[in-house]
Amino acid sequence: MTDRETHLKSLMLRGLDGDALAWRVLLTETGAHLRPFFTRRLFDGGADAEDLVQETLIAIHAKRATWDRHQAFTSWAFAIARYKLIDHLRRQGRRPTAPLEDAAELIADHTVEDGATHHDLGRCLSLLPARQRALIEDVRLRGLSVAEAAARHGYSVSAAKVSLHRSLKSLIAHYAPTPLDVGSSADED
Repeated sequence: MTDRETHLKSLMLRGLDGDALAWRVLLTETGAHLRPFFTRRLFDGGADAEDLVQETLIAIHAKRATWDRHQAFTSWAFAIARYKLIDHLRRQGRRPTAPLEDAAELIADHTVEDGATHHDLGRCLSLLPARQRALIEDVRLRGLSVAEAAARHGYSVSAAKVSLHRSLKSLIAHYAPTPLDVGSSADED
C-alpha cells in the first residue's frame, strides 16, 4: 500500500470507530486529493470542481457503512468520485474526451486487484534481505534509476546492478516451475 492509502485508510477506520477528529481530517485530506482530480477532467477549467468535491464528500459520508474495511479506501473513494463526475457530465450533456497520452489519468490510483497484487508481491519480495528488497522496490516498482537507488541505499552503481541481477535471479529460481512441473503440464494436454 502507498503511504497515502495507508494514512487515509487509518483515518477512515478511526472515523468509523467514532473518532470525529480523524473523520474531519479524512474528509479534508480526501477533498484536497479530489480537487485536482475533478479540475483536470472538467471542460470549464474546473469551475464546478468544488461542487463535485462537496458532492463526493457527502456521498462518502453517507455511504461510509458500505466500505469494506479490508479493501483500499482510495479506490472506493475515487470510484464514488468517478460516478459523481459522470453524473455531472451527463447533466451537462457533454462527453469527455482525453488524448490517448492522458489515458492513464482516467484510471483510479488503486483498484481492487491492487490490494491482492501488492500482497502477493510483498510475499515474493519477503524472501530477500531487506536491503535487496528495498533496492528492487525502488528501481522496479517506484521507477528510480539504478544510480538514484544505489545512492539511496549506500551501493555503488555497479554493486547495485549486481545486487538487482542476483536478487531477480534468486526470485526467478524460487518461483519458476521446476522441470517436473513443466513436463507434467505438457502431459496433461
